[in-house]
Amino acid sequence: MNKETVNAWVQASRVPFFVATLIPLVLGGVTAYKDGSWNPLRWLAVLFACFLVHLCTNLANDYFDHLSGADAGESIGGSRVIQEGKISLGQLRTAMAVFYGIALACGVWVVWDSQVLWLIPLILFSFLSSLFYTAPPIRYGYLGLGELFVGINMGPVMVAGTAAAVAGHFVPRALWLSVPIGLMVAMILYYQSLPDIKEDRAVGKRTVAVRLGQPAAIWGMRFFVTATLLSVLALVLFGQIRPPVLISFVAVILAVRIDKMIASTEDWKDLHDRGGIVRMFYLGVGLIMILTVAWF
Repeated sequence: MNKETVNAWVQASRVPFFVATLIPLVLGGVTAYKDGSWNPLRWLAVLFACFLVHLCTNLANDYFDHLSGADAGESIGGSRVIQEGKISLGQLRTAMAVFYGIALACGVWVVWDSQVLWLIPLILFSFLSSLFYTAPPIRYGYLGLGELFVGINMGPVMVAGTAAAVAGHFVPRALWLSVPIGLMVAMILYYQSLPDIKEDRAVGKRTVAVRLGQPAAIWGMRFFVTATLLSVLALVLFGQIRPPVLISFVAVILAVRIDKMIASTEDWKDLHDRGGIVRMFYLGVGLIMILTVAWF
């Protein structure tokens, strides 16, 4: 495998977005540890499986968006490896089959070793959510449900599921801690849909951003930021996390910058390469939550 091939698969993987998966897995693991239970081998298996599913989700999005025409023309969505001729549809199909299979094997082992049988429907839900985001006949991402399903998967399913897999039993606190995580990952997905509003509308992809339309779609970002910070505050008020987590409110500075950036950008296609600041908001708040749970 030469360097160009490796770079093509890295491009298809969209590595910068893997932080979306890392934060809930670490938070779930730390929460289980603070609960008095820790199984490093099961946590590593969950980590490996979830990253493979995240990778397959990205590959499936490229594959099915290409077939539907959503990534054609002036669209800048996806990794563009198909449009640039770097990876074929057949190669994507093979990679998805292999990686989904390995992830499934890891999931089966985790369920067997932990004996938490209710993880089985969560694994099935995650797999179906990953595949049918853009795959027919469901294509729930085309119905404006992408943010909802991503928030559920990256929030409650991943945080509470990881904690249960590691601890060997349900950890209620993990479920509550998952709320701001789910909201922030949904926000990342929402932001990424802003540059392609016109192209998505043209192919019938009715994302939340498409339904709101430009410039009203900026209120979607404001909703996610506000809901995230209010949920963190609620966790403190209800005793699910200690007050030092409120240091995360310094992320308001980033939120203001994001808001000004969107409002001042005339052509929203230019937002495509500026999403790093949105991921920094998520990373900052997520890390402070993890550190607070671990140290207090």
